[in-house]
Amino acid sequence: SSRTMSLLSQLEKINLDSVLGETDSARYVTSKILHLVQSQEKTRKEMTSKGSTGIDILLSTLEVRSFNLCGYWYLPSGGRRASVLVTKGGTQILLQLLLTASKDSPPNEELMVLLHTLLAKIGPKDKKIGMKARINGALNISLNLVKQNLQNHRLLLACLQVLRVYSTNSVNAVSLGKNGVVELMFKIIGPFSKKNTSLMKVALDTLAALLKSKTNARRAVDRGYVQVLLTIYVDWHHHDSRHRYMLIRKGVLQCIKSVTNIKLGRKAFIDANGMKILYNTSQECLAVRTLDPLVNTSSLIMRKCFPKNRLPLPTIKSAFHFQLPVVPASGPVAQLYNLPPDVDDVVDESDDNDDAETESEIETENDDDKDQHFKNDDIETDINKLKPRQELGRPIEELKMYEQFFPELSENFQECDLISKEPKPFVPDANLSGPIVVPTAGEE
Repeated sequence: SSRTMSLLSQLEKINLDSVLGETDSARYVTSKILHLVQSQEKTRKEMTSKGSTGIDILLSTLEVRSFNLCGYWYLPSGGRRASVLVTKGGTQILLQLLLTASKDSPPNEELMVLLHTLLAKIGPKDKKIGMKARINGALNISLNLVKQNLQNHRLLLACLQVLRVYSTNSVNAVSLGKNGVVELMFKIIGPFSKKNTSLMKVALDTLAALLKSKTNARRAVDRGYVQVLLTIYVDWHHHDSRHRYMLIRKGVLQCIKSVTNIKLGRKAFIDANGMKILYNTSQECLAVRTLDPLVNTSSLIMRKCFPKNRLPLPTIKSAFHFQLPVVPASGPVAQLYNLPPDVDDVVDESDDNDDAETESEIETENDDDKDQHFKNDDIETDINKLKPRQELGRPIEELKMYEQFFPELSENFQECDLISKEPKPFVPDANLSGPIVVPTAGEE
């Protein structure tokens, strides 16, 4: 503990020195701190404890010194430690370092892996990381690294982990989709292969997040990727006989679930015989209890995509037929009864106006900085409007018959003589003998 604090003090003094030659000393001190933090859990807790300046000193070192020092810096990650780093501005510093490092040609691979790994760890703790990455230009940096390193699985995995975090922002998802990230993901997931399953899992999670955007979902449908997803799912279902890769199979289902949120996706799913595929695979999974998540997700997809019909059902799509007692010769009911069997009589207008989604998905993150001035128009603040209106169940004329039982509710006591007359003062009689007794209050 004292050794760590001593090293942090030395590093802080070096940061105050503007001599560039001190970089070697800073590198030496940070390497010592790295060794202590990696080997001692107590040291990691101490550096991130309340009142500690350890994280502040490390962040200031990154700002003052060369960004190559990142290679010697071990960042406490996970849970509260990542939150501490976010509150101290660590996200902005890492994004700025990423922007600086990307200007080298070629960029330092080790440094890029480390920066993306750190951003992926602290990203879930920073709600505004998507907006920060887009403003800094880090979004395209990570995307370009993916495009240029499809065979470098180590760097590719780190970049995909960051893109998965970025894609939770709807504006980022649309922007990435325009730059061809959906097509890129399908190049990565590919056919069944037990190599790099961790990369496959992260790629599927990223794709599922991207397909939540209706713009990206339509792009996937137009390129026939719904059929590709079903083929990949069946491929993994047949090869994963020991059920070791259930998470990958569930990731494929999550992608199908996202793309079927739009009408075109549901139609493509039906046309690709997806209902039969998921039904048959779910039947085979029922005997294995650990595969219940696959059955549940498949059921949700099938329920969502199954054609809907109104009651009564006059078509052959249902085993039941509800005959109405009287059906007019002309009218909406007769029109429904006259529809051919293969026509769905329920109009799906869920996404008819989705063409303007890109325009509607504008940046709203800047408004988060003005939360304290935010006024929700949906919240009523007028007290008079919030008070319930009490209405009498009977007219007042009918209630007057009860006045005799409750005179105190109708009498005007201010007009009574007992109250309006002032009491007379007591004057003793001079002819009376004996002591004068003045009555106390309440006595007559």
